[in-house]
Amino acid sequence: MEPDRTKDDVVHWMDALHAHISGAHRNLFELIAEADRLEAWRESGARDTAHFLSIRYGISCWKASRWIHAAHALEGLPRISEALRSGQLGIDKVVELTRFATAETESNLVSWARGVSVACIRRKADVAVRQAIEDVRDAQASRFLSWWHFDDGRRFGLEAELPAAEGAVLARAIERLAEQLPVMPGEEGACHADARRADALVALASTSLAGDPDPDRAAVVVHAPLEALISGEAGCELEGGGVIHAETAKRLLCSSRVQAMIEDGMGQPVGVGRMAREPSAWMLRQLRYRDSECRFPGCGARRFTQAHHIEWWERGGRTDLDNLLLVCTFHHKLVHEFGWTVSRAREGTVRWSHPDGTRYRGPAPPAETFEPRPALAAVG
Repeated sequence: MEPDRTKDDVVHWMDALHAHISGAHRNLFELIAEADRLEAWRESGARDTAHFLSIRYGISCWKASRWIHAAHALEGLPRISEALRSGQLGIDKVVELTRFATAETESNLVSWARGVSVACIRRKADVAVRQAIEDVRDAQASRFLSWWHFDDGRRFGLEAELPAAEGAVLARAIERLAEQLPVMPGEEGACHADARRADALVALASTSLAGDPDPDRAAVVVHAPLEALISGEAGCELEGGGVIHAETAKRLLCSSRVQAMIEDGMGQPVGVGRMAREPSAWMLRQLRYRDSECRFPGCGARRFTQAHHIEWWERGGRTDLDNLLLVCTFHHKLVHEFGWTVSRAREGTVRWSHPDGTRYRGPAPPAETFEPRPALAAVG
């Protein structure tokens, strides 16, 4: 930036350039409408005008189709056309307006559109535009869900597309569940909403697996080298792709829908972990009756709780009530992946410790206002 140029100067030139670009967009739309009528796409390697614009200008076919529709619509909408040419309205707002504006409504719509967001105009257009049943069927036929591993198997990517009605059901279920899950440390604010939705999606899937009548087919299989589980240094492999830390494997092995294939250094199986470590149904019922809720001080979570093995198997831990503790999914991660420790005395006292070994004593009690009682009158 030139040293003698003020902020006001910069904004002035930005506005002027935006008006110039908007005018150029209007000219471009005039040419797009003409090119569409002339079928300029023929013999160009494209299948239609939208494909032609997509190839030539590097935009999506969806956006190209919207531009073509807007280009033709603007020929009968002089006020919106002028608003674009002068820069009063940007191209995104104009493209949405042309979906439902008419010669009778465009004057009022220009004034309204200047004071609202593009998203607001798009929502109005989505409602106003008549939907063809063929579009509904296309959306249904185009639904998909796919996933993949990346970052050398350490991360899991997920992508989906659903018809709006089904998407609304999924979104509502995830949002409602996200409101009920415990919050991870440092993720209390609204900016972490996406992370909480991810936790909610996992919770939905975990609930489904837990109720599956076929435990073997519903189990997530972990190939765990024995040395990795003992040292905690090497990784473990998930059947179907993906790698996890040994501590994550230990946490998963506390659940009843994970099967561990314990292997030696040559990859030969030396044991199958899930059947030996899965608490029986009666034991889980008794554990939930005994502990009632997550045993982290003050948590109180009763949903999405799991049986945690306090002493793990390589240290002599057993799958019995004295070695089990009911914890929520969040505090389960706190123990395995975040370095916290927990112990339970025979009389039922549960002690939690920070990663540095200091004991966690729970939330401090609220301060009480002390008001001295008036002294009793002396008895004469």
